[in-house]
Amino acid sequence: MVSATANADWVEASSDHFVIYGEDERDVRGFAERLERFHAAMAHVYVKPQATPGPSSRVTIFIVSSASKVRRVAGIQNKYVAGLYRPRAGASVAVIPDLGRASSRFDMSAATVLYHEYAHHFMRTALTKRAFPMWFTEGFAEFFAGAHFKEDGTVLLGTPANHRALEIAFTADVPIRTLLAFDVDPTAAKVRYDSFYGRSWALFHYLQMTPERAGQLSRYQQQLAAGRSALAAAEGAFGDLDRLENDVGYYMKRKRLNAMVVDGAALNIGPIVLRELRPGEAAMLPTMMESKLGVTDEEAQALVPEARKVAEQYPNDAAVLAALAEAEFDAGNDDAAIAAADRAIAIDAKLINAHIQKGYALAHKVASGALPKESWKDVRTVFIKANAVENDHPIPLIEFYVTYKNEGEPPTKNAIAGLEWALELAPFDSSLRWLVTQQMVRDGRYKDAAQTLAPLAYAPHPGEHTDKARQLMKDVEAKLGQQAPPASQ
Repeated sequence: MVSATANADWVEASSDHFVIYGEDERDVRGFAERLERFHAAMAHVYVKPQATPGPSSRVTIFIVSSASKVRRVAGIQNKYVAGLYRPRAGASVAVIPDLGRASSRFDMSAATVLYHEYAHHFMRTALTKRAFPMWFTEGFAEFFAGAHFKEDGTVLLGTPANHRALEIAFTADVPIRTLLAFDVDPTAAKVRYDSFYGRSWALFHYLQMTPERAGQLSRYQQQLAAGRSALAAAEGAFGDLDRLENDVGYYMKRKRLNAMVVDGAALNIGPIVLRELRPGEAAMLPTMMESKLGVTDEEAQALVPEARKVAEQYPNDAAVLAALAEAEFDAGNDDAAIAAADRAIAIDAKLINAHIQKGYALAHKVASGALPKESWKDVRTVFIKANAVENDHPIPLIEFYVTYKNEGEPPTKNAIAGLEWALELAPFDSSLRWLVTQQMVRDGRYKDAAQTLAPLAYAPHPGEHTDKARQLMKDVEAKLGQQAPPASQ
């Protein structure tokens, strides 16, 4: 990876919702414009206000040379992975293969991969108070992934998913009840539903685009939000599921399918700013990419020597030093991370990642006992400075709150308010949602806790916090029942 990218002329395209790194200036600019139109089109469909996120709440996208390189950078063996998106507060990142066209109309292009992944991101941001079964999340992403862009600015959504045509035509159907309730990896060897994504797209497209099913998707979402199981919500919203299965089958045999047309005049996107990366930034880009994706302890130890070599070559580049600080912290070298961060801040005091890495390393030193407990106030000072650089960056808000938790002290009202604002900025981060819910329960805010917890507790496919969230939801609902006034006689 390093040898393939270290000497490349990398370009950064910066827009309202994205920061994109690639090697072809025209491709990167055009792709940034299409992505912004894509975001605006989905926001138009879901009547979502166009609020410009803070700089660090944008999605960072790296364009690499091939799908195999995506897997190598991410440390993933699954051959079906053609692109990667990881949603995290203040650090959402995607990696996709080169933007060249698909080899045939039946293959998934790199652009389609990213549209699919960003549709997931948009859904988690726009539809935050509901949990969705896998068929819905994948059908939603596949529906929007087929976006077509016309020269007059018009965006077509829900065009035929040609890259799914072969699996729909030649692989075994997923039974409708299995599709609706599925909650594991559809490509796993033991379950192996090759047509899962295609069938999910077909069902979503049919429910979204046919007049006879108008309003049913909304009713389905409402029933999921109320805590009904995936199958119960489907039966309540769609009616007879056997009939639904037959109707979708006939729908897929039509010669023409309608697409959703979004007039370009309704879409407003901000400016696209391009710049060529400095030599030091380009040389450090492989390290930055892997660090942002997340590394194991073993990977971190292997990565830090390369980061040090680049920093030795470019000792006065603040971005290089901030990346070195991140690599050092990941490798467990707190003092080296703090030293690199301080050097970066001395050059550019507005470089927020340097402040964050310094805060992480200092917090780890206090938590490990290398510094006295009283030093938590110094950690808070670092994150206060980071917040001053960018008020709407979620990480300083989260970490400021966490210092009180780690210190064993009750958080201040200001710390709690900051934590909840971080969730508003990053509603897709499940660990953050769990943290906010726990604080609400401690404060006796059971109604708020139930609403905040719902996307975790009612998630049909288990995640890191699912079991604990479901148990906590039972406890919260019991508390709410105790608070309810007695029924009038």
